[in-house]
Amino acid sequence: MSSLQVLCSGLPLWPLPENQGRWAGVPHAPVRTPGLSPAEEQLALRNALRYFPPDVQELLAPEFAQELRLYGHIYMYRFCPRIEMRAYPMKQYPCRTKAAAAIMHMIMNNLDPAVAQFPQELVTYGGNGQVFSNWAQFWLTMSYLSQMTEEQTLVMYSGHPLGLFPSCPEAPRLVITNGMVIPNYSSRTEYEKLFAMGVTMYGQMTAGSYCYIGPQGIVHGTVLTLLNAGRRYLGANDLAGKVFVTSGLGGMSGAQAKASVIVGCIGVIAEVDKAALVKRHQQGWLMEMTDSLDHCIERLRKAKEKKEVLSLGYHGNVVDLWERLVHELDMTGELLVDLGSDQTSCHNPFNGGYYPVQLGFAEAQSLMASDPATFKGLVQESLRRQVSAINRLAKENFFFWDYGNAFLLEAQRAGADVEKKGAKRTEFCYPSYVQHIMGDIFSQGFGPFRWVCTSGDPQDLAVTDQLATSVLEEAIAGGVNPAVKLQYEDNIHWIREAAKHQLAPVVLSRDHHDVSGTDSPFRETSNIYDGSAFCADMAVQNFVGDAFRGATWVALHNGGGVGWGEVINGGFGLVLDGTQEAEKKAKMMLSWDVSNGVARRCWSGNQKAYEIICETMQENKGLVVTLPYEVADEHVLQQALWP
Repeated sequence: MSSLQVLCSGLPLWPLPENQGRWAGVPHAPVRTPGLSPAEEQLALRNALRYFPPDVQELLAPEFAQELRLYGHIYMYRFCPRIEMRAYPMKQYPCRTKAAAAIMHMIMNNLDPAVAQFPQELVTYGGNGQVFSNWAQFWLTMSYLSQMTEEQTLVMYSGHPLGLFPSCPEAPRLVITNGMVIPNYSSRTEYEKLFAMGVTMYGQMTAGSYCYIGPQGIVHGTVLTLLNAGRRYLGANDLAGKVFVTSGLGGMSGAQAKASVIVGCIGVIAEVDKAALVKRHQQGWLMEMTDSLDHCIERLRKAKEKKEVLSLGYHGNVVDLWERLVHELDMTGELLVDLGSDQTSCHNPFNGGYYPVQLGFAEAQSLMASDPATFKGLVQESLRRQVSAINRLAKENFFFWDYGNAFLLEAQRAGADVEKKGAKRTEFCYPSYVQHIMGDIFSQGFGPFRWVCTSGDPQDLAVTDQLATSVLEEAIAGGVNPAVKLQYEDNIHWIREAAKHQLAPVVLSRDHHDVSGTDSPFRETSNIYDGSAFCADMAVQNFVGDAFRGATWVALHNGGGVGWGEVINGGFGLVLDGTQEAEKKAKMMLSWDVSNGVARRCWSGNQKAYEIICETMQENKGLVVTLPYEVADEHVLQQALWP
């Protein structure tokens, strides 16, 4: 068993660690099928070996070549550390700066087997959200962080630590870019090849930026989504007895079970991977589980009648669940579901993100590797069946939304009936949760910020919770408009309920899915209708602006949520250590991090964002934003264009 001191001392080479291969009893990433040519295979192997001196390359070369051919990627399993991988208290890390210790803390949290989806493949969540591309990169990064001073910045190129470069104390200590591929070559096919060759990486949102905190990171947003869905679609502030049906109990989707309980409804979540289901149940995120569809329906019906609070995991395919709900409706006239969504990893549908209903889990994994074309056909047929069932239920008093996982986008590509007459490019027959639910919240400057107590002490977490609650309560007492007050109250509710539900142990950060952090035309910016939804200026400006306003580290990613080539997103980490300098940085950076997105939404015509920006400019004379004039009505425009 290694120590943190050993972990930070560079790649273990003399002697080499024993190659234990893939661990048994741990979930592993699906086999990738990059389709490399012989020349590309040789390049992938060469790229992996350049991390190692010549005297060990002859031993490692055949081993790495075998990994490439068996798994479609060189993970370097031999170098998977023999240490209990978890977020150790910040003071235990051997380093020269607080910032470095905080970053190490966050990296090891992302790779904790209790947190990570596929820990040995360095995948945190979403099926392919990498922290690093291989284990050599992990060892080198930890070594650089242990050496780093306040006058150096570590530069990361898609998992690869380029090195430490001179900078200044005010600069970020870490700058990360993931997947910055030239746009014309940013296709899924090209990505699979580039990743296999070890030259780029899909960092999802918070995997490759070291800001993931488990499903609890998305519980906040999921709670707000469910509360506001109930208000919008059902006209209800109380969700007792209401049924929410969805899928996925993975790294992000696992939040759905806990969120259902916090808002007081009945959540039924389908999951094909039994390991994920059992993990969430053992962690206390999921109250009950069953592999019987009959029992699932019976339990759902009973809970609905008694208005129980319940999170029920169904071990099976969500398509079977949706089709059974249609059967119950057709046979009995009883609509058993009120709200629905989907959180399969549909951004990666043909490589383990979505499992077709026609196959069992193991059978699907085998076919995915042996016959990708047939597997793709089955996935698309399954998507069409799922949409058909949802469409039937939607004819009744049932409401469905896309959860920003590219479900409707992939369903459209599969030929499913999701079209909306007269729709804009980002619209389908069902809204994204941003268009109908979170969009207005973003426009008011609210988003999923998070903080991590790097001491690991629950008492410190309790203190920060109390501080956050008191700030929100003071803001309400000072007088705010009703829409903003409602969001403050929802956030106070979230903080108090989070403590009750033992959501684990300050680095301040946020999900990249936020007010300003992400340009994603089928999710975060799907409610922007001035044509700029496909432009990424906001996310890039956010990354740059955070960097020179005090962020401890910043990250910019291609992909995330909706998938590779569909999104540009950025995030940050900010270490708050109680100093006046940290306070100054927080005020400067957080103001920009929120105002950037609100101003962009204001310019695109969002009335709520316009009101917030006008109020903010009155309070902050340093903020001057270009405000849009009201444009002439449709008749005048049409007359000008087609007199």
